[in-house]
Amino acid sequence: MKKHVYSWGNGKAEGDGTMKEVLGGKGAGLAEMSKAGVPVPPGFTISTEVVQHLFRERQNRAAGD
Repeated sequence: MKKHVYSWGNGKAEGDGTMKEVLGGKGAGLAEMSKAGVPVPPGFTISTEVVQHLFRERQNRAAGD
């Protein structure tokens, strides 16, 4: 099954700075900072694929499809 949610915090992260295509710029940056030991609050990023799907669905519903 494909991964859609990536978490970070407490010095660990499921992604890194090379994953901008998957995590978006902010998600990749937060993952990288967490891995580097920068104190960022724990959190998660939803993949860009999921966000794009949600935007398409929203547009389709607004158009009445």
